[in-house]
Order: sequence, then C-alpha cells, then structure tokens
Amino acid sequence: MAVVSGKAHDDHTHHEGEGGDAHAEHQGEQGGHSHENAGLFGEKSELIFALLAGAFALAGWLLARQGVGPGWLPTASFVVAYIFGSYYTAQEAIENLRAKRFEIDTLMLVAAAGAAALGEWAEGALLLFLFSLGHSLEHFAMGRARRAIEALAKLAPEVATVRRGDQTEEVAVAQLQVGDVLIVRPNERLPADGVVVLGNSAVNQAPVTGESVPVDKEPVKDVAAALAAFDKLAPQHRVFAGTINGAGAIEVSVARRADQSAMARVVKMVTEAEAQRSPTQQLTERFERIFVPFILVLVGLLMLAWLVIDEPFAVSFYRAMAVLVAASPCALAISVPSAVLSGVARAARGGVLVKGGGPLENLGTLTAIAFDKTGTLTEGKPKLTDVIAAEGSTPEELLNVALAVEKQSDHPLALAVVNGAGERLGDKAETLAIAEVESITGRGVKAQVAGDLVFIGKPVLFTEMADAPVPADVSAANKALVETGRTTMIVRRGSRYLGVIGVMDTPRPVAAQVMRELQALGIKKMIMLSGDNQQVANAVAKTVGLTEARGDLMPEHKVETIQSLIASEGKVAMVGDGVNDAPAMANATVGIAMGAAGSDVALETADVALMSDDLAHLPFAVGLSRATSRIIKQNLWVSLGVVAVLIPSTILGLSIGTAVLFHEGSTLVVVVNALRLLAYQGKPAKPVV
Repeated sequence: MAVVSGKAHDDHTHHEGEGGDAHAEHQGEQGGHSHENAGLFGEKSELIFALLAGAFALAGWLLARQGVGPGWLPTASFVVAYIFGSYYTAQEAIENLRAKRFEIDTLMLVAAAGAAALGEWAEGALLLFLFSLGHSLEHFAMGRARRAIEALAKLAPEVATVRRGDQTEEVAVAQLQVGDVLIVRPNERLPADGVVVLGNSAVNQAPVTGESVPVDKEPVKDVAAALAAFDKLAPQHRVFAGTINGAGAIEVSVARRADQSAMARVVKMVTEAEAQRSPTQQLTERFERIFVPFILVLVGLLMLAWLVIDEPFAVSFYRAMAVLVAASPCALAISVPSAVLSGVARAARGGVLVKGGGPLENLGTLTAIAFDKTGTLTEGKPKLTDVIAAEGSTPEELLNVALAVEKQSDHPLALAVVNGAGERLGDKAETLAIAEVESITGRGVKAQVAGDLVFIGKPVLFTEMADAPVPADVSAANKALVETGRTTMIVRRGSRYLGVIGVMDTPRPVAAQVMRELQALGIKKMIMLSGDNQQVANAVAKTVGLTEARGDLMPEHKVETIQSLIASEGKVAMVGDGVNDAPAMANATVGIAMGAAGSDVALETADVALMSDDLAHLPFAVGLSRATSRIIKQNLWVSLGVVAVLIPSTILGLSIGTAVLFHEGSTLVVVVNALRLLAYQGKPAKPVV
C-alpha cells in the first residue's frame, strides 16, 4: 500500500523520478507513515479508527437487514464508518496529491465515493474498513522490523561515570571526549568505544559482534599508543559501546565519540541500507511502472462498457471500481522491502552488517566464495608447530638455544619461536649466556651462546657455509616440513647441527567446520587466495577443506582471479580483512569483511561485515540470505498470484467486498511471511575439539 510521509520523501527524493507509483509506494513502506504517537489514542489510533469503522459498518448492515429504527439510521452508521475508515487514508491521499502523486490511497477513496454515489454504502464502508485495517496492521508489522533496528541504538546508556582527578561525575554520553576515563561497574553497559586502562573483567560483546562467549578484558600498557591504533588493538584491550560488563569493575579510556562508535555506525548503515534496492526490488518496480498505467487504462475502458454492452452505467462503474481495488499492487509493492528490512534487521542483531537488499539477495544466491588466507582462514600470526632434533641432540637443547637467541629479535617469526619454545619447555627452560647477536640479512641470525657460535636461519644459509654441510636427517626433516607448508629454520651450534624448527600461520579452529556448513548450504566452490607460496596455500586448503587454493598472488592478481571467477561462476563473494583485500572485495559480487567492529576501513569497503573476528558468523549470514531469497520468491508468487486471479474475477462480477478481503489478506500474508526472518535461528559453527 502507498503509505508515504513527507519526511520520507524529503530524505529519499533521489530514488523517485519517472518511477511514479512504484517508487512512491516502496518509498512509503520504507520511510513509513506509521502514525505512531499521533491521534487521540497514540500509536494505536489508526488501528482503533479502523475497528470503529468496522463496528459502524456492521451496525449499519444489521440495522438495514433487520429494519430496526428510522430509515436514515443505517445510512448514518455507514457515513460514520466512512469517516473513521477514511481518516488516515485521506490524510495520505492529500499529501500525495500535493506532491503530485496519484496513488493507491486516492484510488481507494475514489472507489468508496463511487460506491456511495451508486447507493452502495455498505460496500464502500466495507472497503474503507478493510483497507484501513490492512493499513494499520501493516504499519504495526513493519514497525516491528524497524524497532529491531532502533533497539540497537538504545543499547548504549545515555550517561557515563567519568573520573576527573580524584572525583567522579555523571556526564551525558554525547558529551564524552576522546581520552576521558570512564568507570564501568559490574553488569553495566559500556557507554563508549575505548581501551581498558584498569581492572579485569569479561565483557559480553554479543550486542555488537554477535559473539556468544564473553571476551576477557585486561588493561593496556601504553594508553596513548592504544588510542592512536584502536583499529589494530588486540581484542583483550578493546571494548565497544552497548556491550555488557561482567563481574569485574573496569576503567576505560574513550577512543571514539558517541556518534562514531561501532554501534552508532552500525545503526546508521543499517538504516541507510533500507533505501538501497535489491535486484528483485528493481525488477518489481520496473514491472509496476508498466502495470499501474495499464490498469488505469483498463479501469477507464471498463467504465465505458455500458456504451458497448446492454447494462446501466452504475453496473459498469461498480465493476470498474472492483477491478481498481483488485489490481492495486499493494502486496507486490511491500513484498520485497518487508523481507529485505527484516533480513537486514535480523543480521544486525546477529553481529552481521548487511548494506542493503543487493548484498543480502546476492549472498543468498551465489555458489562460490573466495577467501583471503592470512587473518581470515588462519589466525594471522605464525606459531611454532614442529621441533625435530638432529641425531646427537635433544628437543630440549634445540629449543633452549633457539629461545635464547630469538629473544633478542623482534621479528614475527622470532616471537613465534620464543612463545612456542617457552610453552613447550616450561620448567626445563634454561638461562643461557648470550653475546654478539648479529642479523644476517635475508638469511637469519648468529650469536655467541654459552661460548659457542650459533646460527639460526633459512636452509639456504647453511648451503653457503662450506665448513659443515647439513646432515642428511636434518635435510630430510626440513624438506618434509616445507612440503606441508611450514616456514623452517635450521639451528647449528658450533659445528653441530641441533635440528630444524617449523612455524606456520595455523588455521582457525573453526575454519574446517565453517567450510562444511557452507557446503551444506549449497556453496560448491570455496577458493583460497594467498600471497604465500603455493605449498603453504595447499597445506592450509587441505587442512580446512577448501576446494581449491591459489598461491603466489599479488593484490592485482587477486583482482584478476575474482574477475575470472565471476566470468565462470556468475556471482562470487570475497572474504577478507577489508584493508589488504579491498580491491578484490570491491570487484567481487559481495565483499565480506572480517572483524569490522573496530575497523573504519572494513565497514566502508565491505558489502557485508562480520562485526566480530569470527569466521563462524559466515554460515549464519549465508543461511539468512538464503532464507531471505526464499521468502522474497514466496511473496512474489502470493502477490502476483492474487492479482492474477482477482482481475478476471472482478471483471466477471466479483464484488468489491470480496476483492478487498483477498487483496488486503494477501498484503498481510506477505508482511507476516517476511517478519518470520526476524526469528531466523542460524546456528554459528563451533570449533572442532
């Protein structure tokens, strides 16, 4: 139905134009002429007016049927029914006419007036009652989807407790400045995005990221550096507005103003997503631009039928009004927007930001997904995975020497060795004397360890040293590790080889389960795109269960790969971190960013953003999109099917009352069907133990 508010059109005029009815109708449903908090009975006024119209229409019919009271009483009851039934419809029709829009509201009023002119007061009263009832229930139903979005904005508290020196004071959240220190008590909601500076707690981040398990938080060491690099801060130090503190009191330094918080940006982007049309919406609007004028011409011809066939003008006019009611594409106009709005709202509540109907529909219809490797399928940081001691050595000696030397380096691989060796050695870790540490560019490092010269580096380093060739067992172990995708380091002490160490950016624990769930949802091709060598790419792909892996790719090569996949598969999604993979994501049918809650770039570049750094939300997003696509198709069949049946039926004599009943019924059916998406229960994947 055409439910158009002036504000909605002021906000979205660029979506109109030659679209006429179709655009305006959709615009109304999206912008909303909900009459909330308006009228004598507040937000329920429209529904109550509709019910009063029905009561007076029924009273008039009963009085006329029973012949009770004076002759004018039934007509008076119908007139009152007209007043209540047309009150809100007339308001909207006047708004539309002032804006030079001729829409369904106006056509319904014309049909009701025509019925009254023919003396068919009961038919007109029934029309206005059912039309206004359909309107009010439709507004209520659509309001539920909007309130699901608006509820996100209300999660953050309105005031915060700020520490000012030794004192504390209550400050409106809107007035918080970057650097303010907030006191957050146990079980309170976080008022702003920020970094933990004091205290330990577990924070429930589900309202923003959709994570089901609370995330442990601890203070950051360098507050100034953390605030400057908030996007890249580790999860244990970073908190978001609207999340819920656990049992420990914490103090938080504000990193973003209220209007720039992750929650505020999500609400803003989800609201903007309402105005973005999906492919099916665009198709239905093109159909309506042809269909509506055709129906108006048909109605005009039917009004002239009395000139051709032997019947009174009143009969021709009544038939034309019935066809006008039956052919109004109310259900068609609302069928897709209601499903899109419900799908976007449900996704946001589950920690997935979908920017409009296009990505929502496309994600539900594609069969191929490309993944970045580092930070998406893997943890994003190398870990010590293999320790193979040479003959004459032990794993403990190998790890102790490697630990002693690598402690002096800040290289990411050195950090992986230090952390891994420390965990494996435990109480067996030794403190060895270190001296003369020197980096060998592109090869490794050397140092004096307890009086011995130690080399740790790539295998090529030792092929360049003629004094002691690499033993066969060490060479074989190194080759086996390289073939499984490991980055290897050989350790030599004096003239003795201690063995080989393997490190690897390990797959996320949940990745393999996610791939199985995606396959069950109908994703046939899952491809990894990586800048690492092909052996590493193959090893990760085999571990997580991908169908294909492509390594040695530069950013421009990833773009070319995405373009070739689109050419062969039709539609392809690209999952990445939203920064390094931005070009590939932009070229994909749907770009999906991981861990977008703290990242401005990820939110801006992606079509779909998984707010938490959790790959398990991807099957939920795909499943919800699949469900949305199914409901859109169901709604289109219902709305078009009812119109296809009603038009010939009314031409052949079906009454206005019956036409209205089926017409309004179909509108409510498609809205209620769409609202089922708000209850969608896609289960996130869990790590395989």
